[in-house]
Amino acid sequence: MVLPSEKLAELRQLIHNQVSQLGIQDEIRGCVDSLGRDDAGGRTLDEEALMSALEERGVVDRVMQSLNLSEDTGGGEPCVGGDAKPPLHIPNKETPCKEVGKSPQKASLSPNRRYLFLQALGGRAFLEHLQDAESPCLSTFTLHIHFRGQRFCSRPFPCACEPRISEGFLLELTKGDRDGRMASYTDALSMAELVHVVLTRTNRTGEVDLVGTCHLQWRQVLADGLGRSSLSVELSGVGSEAATPAGILDLKLEILPRSREALHGDIVSGQIAMEKQRAAEKERLFLVYAKQWWKEFLQIRASHSQRLVKIFAQDESGKSRPVCSYVRPLRAGRLLDGPRHAARFVSLIPFERAGSVGSGGCCSEVWSSLHVLLSRKKGECEDHAVLLCSLLLGFGLDSYVCIGTKAKGLAHAWVLTLGHDGSATFWESLTGQRFLHPEFDPNARAGRPVPPPPHPYRTLGCLFNHKAFLANAQPSDSVLTCRFDLHNGALWKAMSPEAIKSVTQGALPPGGRFLPPLLPDRADPSLVASQLEAELRTLAAQHREDLGLRTVWDDDLSYLLSPALAAYELERCVGVSAGNEEFQEAVRSAVPEGHTFKGFPIQLVHRNARKAFHACLRSPVCSGILGCRGDHVRLAVRVRVFTYPEDISAVWIMFAVKY
Repeated sequence: MVLPSEKLAELRQLIHNQVSQLGIQDEIRGCVDSLGRDDAGGRTLDEEALMSALEERGVVDRVMQSLNLSEDTGGGEPCVGGDAKPPLHIPNKETPCKEVGKSPQKASLSPNRRYLFLQALGGRAFLEHLQDAESPCLSTFTLHIHFRGQRFCSRPFPCACEPRISEGFLLELTKGDRDGRMASYTDALSMAELVHVVLTRTNRTGEVDLVGTCHLQWRQVLADGLGRSSLSVELSGVGSEAATPAGILDLKLEILPRSREALHGDIVSGQIAMEKQRAAEKERLFLVYAKQWWKEFLQIRASHSQRLVKIFAQDESGKSRPVCSYVRPLRAGRLLDGPRHAARFVSLIPFERAGSVGSGGCCSEVWSSLHVLLSRKKGECEDHAVLLCSLLLGFGLDSYVCIGTKAKGLAHAWVLTLGHDGSATFWESLTGQRFLHPEFDPNARAGRPVPPPPHPYRTLGCLFNHKAFLANAQPSDSVLTCRFDLHNGALWKAMSPEAIKSVTQGALPPGGRFLPPLLPDRADPSLVASQLEAELRTLAAQHREDLGLRTVWDDDLSYLLSPALAAYELERCVGVSAGNEEFQEAVRSAVPEGHTFKGFPIQLVHRNARKAFHACLRSPVCSGILGCRGDHVRLAVRVRVFTYPEDISAVWIMFAVKY
């Protein structure tokens, strides 16, 4: 079989990369020197003799075994290498915990790309998890990696003071121009983005908590002659505990394929030091500018000091960052259909206020970076608002994060979008609701009472996105009387766009200019719904048995509940109700004359059957349905699971009875 010229070139490149990666150039040189000495004694040095010598030493076999050659199922020519993307991670063959283990995956290296191979070899000094060693499979750790727009996730492994981790992550070192050439060491040196490492803990009920994070500087490996290095990194605690290490991870870094000539260590250190100095100078200049801007804002009115104008916010690692750096236009690919679909997705992420030790029940304000929010799958109202604003910006809307108060004076964050006609719409990120802001005309309303607002927001201190920061400079910070002509300097005090650009572009924010992409849900919604429905039937039958009642299920009635659940989710997503008439007509046909029908729908954000059943029982309506007594009692239950990115789902359950 004869390969075409392009396949031969690709095969040569692949062999060259494997020879460099395996580090056998010295063996080949030794073989050539040995044959050269023999040649001085009268033996001819030719290609055939060299190949025979390499075969005798096993070099050829090692190279062939390392090549990724696969036969085409269509009966065509063998496929060599290719442009297949690497897998999420390369786990060890040994599964640390049978309940959570997965089969190992195999990576496919492209001969035209260079990679950073990050291996997690173990952990130490996770002192808060000493007690977890007694029950290793009750709680698990998960390692999350983000680097230049690439997200990876390890298999869960048992929590312990010294967790056993054996995971590998293949990070592609891509050049910005994507011209098809392999990134050189010089190109890699210019990649200032750090590797964001996040460790989460999942307990027996499925709750996920953040253990620690770190930003890994990886470019020292470029100065190693072998293209590999080992190091230990400390994971910092969260929020107020950021100064206390949560534990230590042992890592190994390797460049694949490595270059023949490594960079000098002074060059790498000098580049990193220069970038740090530039970033520190930009942050210093922005802080000086922000102080002066704040003084000018207070000079407008003395009462402005009482308004919620937030310029900086502390992230999970304890670093104070400008709030504008948290927002970036985020595109969801084909995972979300539009802005309202995005609002529904964000609203399904559980809300949780971050607390701290010794806070007396008060909450410590910590804004999560996007990677941390997606990894722990819960966050504060500010985290939800930032994510929703980023998604709406990605869909092309002029959106801003609003900082103010709602009822009872509680601090809150929500999202504002402005239309070309001057209309203003508020988006509540915790519920997905939308409110059209009524335009206020003080002259037209003179002498008449102001109607109550259609939204829960009371005051507005400032709003911002990745390009703008504006403080409310109007006489009153009441949302009801607020005017959103952002270009009017008498109404809004704006920061300089150049000052904001200096701290939001480049590699200053964690991850640099690269955002972590959203990942699709990995579960089959039909299968999950069927399993959850079967478990709920079992729990309901046991509950009725404890009450001394017999349970008879009506499968036909259960099926008829599906359209109602689909209509509920559609209404939550786009605000339009549809199909109610057909559902009522179907129920009337299924319930005999003289019988009664009762139904109870509920929407949850988890897939735990026992928790869902207890949540249903807390409702008097559902408790009455499950404890129904009478003649010809027939029960029904239906579950629908609507999946969203990041394994977020809306779980709709309806219990019903006819009797």
